[in-house]
Amino acid sequence: MLDKSTNNTDYRNRFIVYVDESGDHSLLKIDDKYPVFVLAFCVFYQNNYIDNVVSSLEHLKFERFGHDIIIMHERDIRKETGIFKFKDKPDKNNFIEKLNTIINDSNFILISCIIDKNKLQIDVDANAAQNPYHIALRICLETLFELLIEKNQQEVETHIVFECRGKKEDKELELEFRRICSGANKFSKSLPFVIVFADKKVNSTGLQFADLVARPIGINHLRPEQDNRAFETLRSKFFCQGGRDKVGQNYHGWGLKIYPHPKSEKPR
Repeated sequence: MLDKSTNNTDYRNRFIVYVDESGDHSLLKIDDKYPVFVLAFCVFYQNNYIDNVVSSLEHLKFERFGHDIIIMHERDIRKETGIFKFKDKPDKNNFIEKLNTIINDSNFILISCIIDKNKLQIDVDANAAQNPYHIALRICLETLFELLIEKNQQEVETHIVFECRGKKEDKELELEFRRICSGANKFSKSLPFVIVFADKKVNSTGLQFADLVARPIGINHLRPEQDNRAFETLRSKFFCQGGRDKVGQNYHGWGLKIYPHPKSEKPR
């Protein structure tokens, strides 16, 4: 039972991580309009997540829909499907602006990996282990561990929440996750991460944040000249070199990694 006499609840660790992806990880048939796979880790401070992040999204749901039995899916909002049918363009822009404000005001750290599938020259049949999802997973887990070292949290368990995709896919993901955490990483050491699967119907604020941020990252990579308000909101969230003094800068090659590595980005 929680001690209600204090707000300084002592959890086992300081962070909780939620994960989502954008694009498919197949190399057999690449979508010319979206030839990337993006994996996004939203890293929240547990206390702030409970006290502020969850309530801010809940407030918007009640304000807009009158209840909170709503799951914010980026695709549904973009395509205006289901409950996300807007009266007109200003109405849609107003809703998106409020959502962007919530994301901007929420305190979380973003870690992401973009797999450029056209540049990933690989014989899938000869080397099936080179799965874009698995590559991105390893890179993001390694980066997360670097973040935890910076925060002096590398010795405690951190739970990482993934949305279920199907029995076969979930089993493959769990096996790869455990393989990486058992030492198949650039540190050649065990990583203190615990995998958690959440049903697609679970109304998780953290998973909704991860869903909302993944595609804007991919779009910015593909069309950097295009106006992308969602990505501009995310710049200050990326794990970056230099800490708080460099927020919104120096995140390429740190919190945002591209694979295969471009010439301008030295692998860390």
